[in-house]
Amino acid sequence: MSEFASPRAVLQRLLDGVAARRPEMLPRLYAEDAVVVHPFADPALRLEGRTAVREHFARLETLPMEMRARNVVVHETADPEVIIAEFEYEGRNTETGRPFVVPNIFVLRVRDGHIVESRDYHDHRGLARALSGG
Repeated sequence: MSEFASPRAVLQRLLDGVAARRPEMLPRLYAEDAVVVHPFADPALRLEGRTAVREHFARLETLPMEMRARNVVVHETADPEVIIAEFEYEGRNTETGRPFVVPNIFVLRVRDGHIVESRDYHDHRGLARALSGG
């Protein structure tokens, strides 16, 4: 049995950390050489390394929202390092009070308790609408 956190446990820490708006702890979930891709961002976003991940999450505290992950469904794959997670971020814009629901799919590769690769399929337009209050 491995002494490292499972991919499912790492995913839960990630979702909890985002919901709690804890940008200081989130980069520790990623390997030093992690690669995170957001293919649906416009333009597509690629973060390489923990420093880039840290800079990305630093913006979390400035966003006018509170949210939580709901309806989380985790799919195991034939590769024990890889999971696919479907979920929604449910929240509200803290400036306007307007609620929102944004669907997401994460494809995570977790090795030795750290995310080494992630493809994050967020509804970026939906999130932008939620943040603008529109």
